[in-house]
Amino acid sequence: MTDRSSSIGAGRRYLLRAKSDGGHARVTFVELFFDLVFVFAVTQLSHLLLHHLTLGGALQTLLLLLAVWWVWVYTSWVTNWLDPEATSVRLMLFALMLAGLVMASAIPKAFETRGLWLAVAYVAMQVGRSLYMLWVLRGHSPANSRNFQRITAWLSVSAALWLAGGFAEGQTRFALWAVAMLLEVISPSLGFWTPGLGRSTTADWDIAGGHLAERCGLFIIIALGESILLTGANFADLTWDATTVAAFCVCVIGSIAMWWIYFNIGAERASRLIAASTNPGALGRLAYTYLHVVIVAGIIVCAVSDEIMMKHPAGHHDVAASLVLVGGPALFLLGCLLFKWVTAGWPPLSHLGGIGLLTVLLAASAKMPTLILGTASTLALLIVAIWESTSLKGERATLKSAADDRAHAPDRNTP
Repeated sequence: MTDRSSSIGAGRRYLLRAKSDGGHARVTFVELFFDLVFVFAVTQLSHLLLHHLTLGGALQTLLLLLAVWWVWVYTSWVTNWLDPEATSVRLMLFALMLAGLVMASAIPKAFETRGLWLAVAYVAMQVGRSLYMLWVLRGHSPANSRNFQRITAWLSVSAALWLAGGFAEGQTRFALWAVAMLLEVISPSLGFWTPGLGRSTTADWDIAGGHLAERCGLFIIIALGESILLTGANFADLTWDATTVAAFCVCVIGSIAMWWIYFNIGAERASRLIAASTNPGALGRLAYTYLHVVIVAGIIVCAVSDEIMMKHPAGHHDVAASLVLVGGPALFLLGCLLFKWVTAGWPPLSHLGGIGLLTVLLAASAKMPTLILGTASTLALLIVAIWESTSLKGERATLKSAADDRAHAPDRNTP
């Protein structure tokens, strides 16, 4: 019995990633395959907001965005510790993909007829993944095993609220799900404190920081890709005249500007910081788990504004549309500002200036045609991208040089 138990324990140990001496654990193909589910989920969220441009619709979309993000980011933390090349880990990810597709498919009618479907899929992913981690970690990583005991306890409480909300209707469903989501959002900041188990510390979250940074960067690509997909699909269905071609160009330029603002300097600088950090768990919790969802929210709202601009470029817009056309870029810049503030140590002046421009634009937006307002918002993003690139040209060159050195360095993990 002892020999068999030791054999099983050794098998579980090899489900964990080997620690890298340099660089960071690479993102594997199965992780990228898993992420494809979230292209669909982000599309569903943008459509939900587009068809419910009210305060209630915005709150529902925000709640479901947090749920989608929380599933994805928790799984990214887990695959930071696990070896995705192991068959057992791959099967776990495939099971999460299946449940994730059910959840994403239920989003448009989550507050109507498919609430229970969404709740069951969400709970299965969150609790099931944590139970799997408890099985893998038992006997190999006592601190992280206790960490996942606490996580599972919190997720079990929120799971009861998710399922109760699935059976409820209307405002009761929203309220139950909102409380459940609140519990999950605040639990990392509380160290998942649990009676009898105490709290986790960020030192317990011994992650490969560069891997988590790359994973979050890839989610930004997913969100931006969804915007481009919708822009192309809408353009293909419209009559191609001067107005629609102009709207198409503005939408594409806006997506390029957002890519530039996030990836030109900030993403690489933050990746280097967390990879070299002595406490990557703390930075991963704040900069990547919490702040990145603001950036993703901004991209989703921008996708909605692009669709409004493509379909009604010459028309006038109501207050809700104005908030979307200006608020999407502003929300994106706010998320990037906070992310870069945390990882660079100072708030980027270019982003503050861009938010200021958008605030002035919103105040003057009432009489602007949709295309003009959308163009002005995109111009604000371009100004930020050019401003930051110009002012930090020297830092960009340094980051590029360091990246080239790492690319040409020998791989210490190659036998």
